[in-house]
Amino acid sequence: MKKTITKIHDDNERGARESVLEDLFNDFNRRRYQVYKMNFIRGMFFGFGSVLGGTLLVGLVVWLLGGIGALVPALADFINSIIDVMNNTTR
Repeated sequence: MKKTITKIHDDNERGARESVLEDLFNDFNRRRYQVYKMNFIRGMFFGFGSVLGGTLLVGLVVWLLGGIGALVPALADFINSIIDVMNNTTR
């Protein structure tokens, strides 16, 4: 009984591996034009998302520094100098 269960398990595992290999083979044998096109589109979206995310992150940091400067007067001069440096370097 144990041999039968082991054989069924091994056969199922072998079938799953063959299926994965067939899928990989079919994925890698697409036309190169499709692969280049898809990679270009993915790169465009990745670049756009990176720029957008970086812009939002810098804006959030500047906004938080301005808010902290208003709440803690001792740090206000230091934070305002950081914000001034950031504003002057972008112009």
